Amino acid sequence: MPAHRSRMAFEPMPPDLDINAVVESTPNFEFAMRITCESIDEHPLEQFEKLVLYQVVLSGRPLVIEGFQEHLDKHLFSERWLRETYSSKIEVVRDLNKKINTSYTMGHYLQSLPLLARRMTPDDYIRKDRQRLYMKDIDCPKEWHDFLENVIPPSLFYLNDTPKNFRGPASRMLSLSGIPRTAEQELIAPAGDLMSSLPVSQRAENLMCYIGHEGTYTPAHQEMCASLGHNLMVDASGGGQENGQQTQPGSSIWLMTDNKDRHVVAEYWMSVLGHDIDIEDFFAPLHAWQIAPFRTWVVEQKPGDLILVPPLAAHQVWNRGSRTMKVAWNRTTVDTLELALRESLPHARMVCRDEQYKNKAIVYFTLEKYSKLLQGAKKMKHWVVDQLWQDFKRLFDMYKDILLSESFSQRKPEKSVEYHEYQSNVTCSFCRCNIFNRFLTCNGCADAQHLGEDLGPYDVCMDCYAMGRSCRCVSKLQWMEQFPIKELADRYDSWRRLIVTSEEGKKQNTDMKEFKQKFPTFVVARGQTGKRSIAEICQEQLARRPWNDPQNPKPVNQRNQLRTKGTNGKGKGDANGSANGHGDGDGDVDEDTPRKKRKFRPSSSRNPQGMNRCHVCQHLEMNWKLASCSNCDQSYCYGSLYRAFEIRPHEAMEKHHWLCPKCRKVCSCGGCQRDANNKPYAPNFTVLGHDTSTVADPRSIEVLVDFRKSNLWWLKKFGGDDVHGRIAKRQQEAEDADHARRVKLTAEGFKFETSPFDQANQPPNGYENGSAFDMPLDPSLMDGSFLTVT
Repeated sequence: MPAHRSRMAFEPMPPDLDINAVVESTPNFEFAMRITCESIDEHPLEQFEKLVLYQVVLSGRPLVIEGFQEHLDKHLFSERWLRETYSSKIEVVRDLNKKINTSYTMGHYLQSLPLLARRMTPDDYIRKDRQRLYMKDIDCPKEWHDFLENVIPPSLFYLNDTPKNFRGPASRMLSLSGIPRTAEQELIAPAGDLMSSLPVSQRAENLMCYIGHEGTYTPAHQEMCASLGHNLMVDASGGGQENGQQTQPGSSIWLMTDNKDRHVVAEYWMSVLGHDIDIEDFFAPLHAWQIAPFRTWVVEQKPGDLILVPPLAAHQVWNRGSRTMKVAWNRTTVDTLELALRESLPHARMVCRDEQYKNKAIVYFTLEKYSKLLQGAKKMKHWVVDQLWQDFKRLFDMYKDILLSESFSQRKPEKSVEYHEYQSNVTCSFCRCNIFNRFLTCNGCADAQHLGEDLGPYDVCMDCYAMGRSCRCVSKLQWMEQFPIKELADRYDSWRRLIVTSEEGKKQNTDMKEFKQKFPTFVVARGQTGKRSIAEICQEQLARRPWNDPQNPKPVNQRNQLRTKGTNGKGKGDANGSANGHGDGDGDVDEDTPRKKRKFRPSSSRNPQGMNRCHVCQHLEMNWKLASCSNCDQSYCYGSLYRAFEIRPHEAMEKHHWLCPKCRKVCSCGGCQRDANNKPYAPNFTVLGHDTSTVADPRSIEVLVDFRKSNLWWLKKFGGDDVHGRIAKRQQEAEDADHARRVKLTAEGFKFETSPFDQANQPPNGYENGSAFDMPLDPSLMDGSFLTVT
């Protein structure tokens, strides 16, 4: 089970909080940058797009565009219109206290908001029985969608596929006549949202509405799949009389971080607050942000404010007043795809957060779309076409990595691969990621367990299987693919030829060899990897791991190793023995549970055939559960590697010649600590452990690493439990990465200069605070079917 640890408790914000005073008195708090719709109108649209690129994507800081209330239809975007038009529509409301979903009609919920807000008084807002009912993640009305599509700059809007005419800010100088077109009159330009590249049936629906009241909130989180977040407040209570009830001014307080501080934020959340930000279940108290070792951007969002949220920038939102109504959506771009494939998806896989955006499929279908546009644009000169070429090459690099990961061993090609035509709906039964092409499936355990419940075949992605995740059959899984691999390889070759024969390729005739090296043939690219692909790893692991009969299952999730008298059972970190003599064979124990050290007499008997001992924890394991060194005779269990040395299973498996920590002189076991040349490895990150049994398929098991366990013991033993040191290291890494980014952009001709856009006329400390009033309860709303009276 996850290690016992102290966790910071939820603490609500007071209704009478003066956010301006808080920002002024807190050194690491700053108001986020604001620009006005009027200032956007004074410049061409491409300048505004460059500002968004620099501020939000490249700098990773939030941007607020205010003044959209002047461009919205005040009747359409109002509580009255929503109540009259959709009064009887049933929506899901989240009870934040009970952590359950309930259903209410739109009209009943909207009518009850003033009462819910009035109960949050400065005297008793902290009471746990105060209801926090949040109507979140509901579908946006089509009428709103159609109106916003003509007001929001197209490059920022949901599912934008090409430049379009519109009538909102920055439209005054817009002209589409200068953008090159294909023979079919399609504009040759990048899409604003690459989700639009997918077939309509495969797109994720993420244009959502959020309606809340004082005390409702969104926990700290990052946008899904490292996408760009957009949140527009379209309406809020004004503080006057509405439908016979007194209201309180509505607004939302946002606390946001820099993208570059994401690793600092993650470590602070885990090591100091005791929560994992990837779980998205904790709203951090205000004082936790005030003492945090990173800058916090603050926004008090009011009607007409559009907030742009950087990818992977942690943020949380607190609603104030009687009512806030917001429309939110996400966009996928080339930049967010790179972050998703490199960082966001691996993190989501650990906590089994479902992948809704089909990122690998977006890469594939966008390349298909862009290649058709660029076929006739090889000689065209226009900055939009240049941008399209740059995006195409970056997408091609991502596609190369995807295809390489799917490649079987050249020495042992897989002969039995079943074809299942791609329909975008295959997800991993364990981590819930979307599977683009190859995966493993098991039909043997479909009906064998769980009281005869028909769960269907068990599909597992290659990444999970390499980690030791699978169904209880463990082995004898069938290979599946959704695209013929030759078709994907042919696409690679054709897209590569398009790049090499482009105008840029012709210009570099003198350096054509170097240019081609940047975009190698697939055969050459395979030879350059120098490591096994994830598909090769799965091939090897399928051959190594034993099959477990689903009709007569063995407890493979329990300890299979033998506890013999040959176990050197010293306590963890004991100078005379192992690092984990009383562990469970997975390289860790429950840190807060005291146990007596068991002493065993040494035995000269050899290990049983097919088994060996972990060099660190000294438990006897089956060989297929161990990583064996290529340089010595030592083996390490994957649990010890993961928690003590931060080596994930596939990172050891992918190397053709793997050197163990002992050979690298970083081993943490008691024997190696006596070596003067050995420097025990100190873990850099806090790992709290995740119990994924509530979200993964019930047939799921983990056979290599128990990922529920934390690495807290190793941090205390070899990291000195130095929380500040680990955070400081993450901060230095963030600064180094930011400096390297700026140097690279400068070398590519990007100028770092002040924005031509004016700041908002109204200074941050001039915002009016929405203070709450303790009004008497409205007897007409004391309906037992909805509200709890106290």
